[in-house]
Amino acid sequence: MSEPIKLIAGLGNPGEKYRGSRHNAGADFVAALAGQFGASFTTESRFFGRVSHFVLLGQQVRLLIPSTYMNRSGQSVSAMARYFKVATPNLLVAHDELDFEPGKARWKEGGGHGGHNGLRDIVKALDENFLRLRIGIGHPGPGREVTDYVLGQPSRADRIMIDNSIDQSLDALPLLLRGEWVKATAQLHRSP
Repeated sequence: MSEPIKLIAGLGNPGEKYRGSRHNAGADFVAALAGQFGASFTTESRFFGRVSHFVLLGQQVRLLIPSTYMNRSGQSVSAMARYFKVATPNLLVAHDELDFEPGKARWKEGGGHGGHNGLRDIVKALDENFLRLRIGIGHPGPGREVTDYVLGQPSRADRIMIDNSIDQSLDALPLLLRGEWVKATAQLHRSP
């Protein structure tokens, strides 16, 4: 992977009701990233979301937090990607991951949606060849409990672990932005 990242989208659901929920881990990552660079968000109706940008190593990186609900993330991400002519290999999508415990985050190149409704809608609107940041939130067990679990607030201990994994991802991101996929992966994937 040597393609530069031009757009980073953080998935979540809009509104106070969902702020800090497990399902908003991707949006939390993008908000933290903007905070590192002192970048502020503005609402852009044409992109169905809140947008920002920063410059790192002479490269402009656009940020997006969709204002759509999770299952309509593709509407927002595809609108911004098409407007700025961002090819899917130049797109990074941060999202919550049931298959990982809180505290674990991993980069992934391409692949299917794995049952994640936000990813499903982005794959449908674009294709599956984008990078992902999978932020672990843990799994509640039986499938019937998943919806309430992802939309709910994590325990204090889990919140700390999720925030730690976001911080570790932010530390490894500059390597990824420089196109150093192997180093970025090694750094994040060996994090405790």
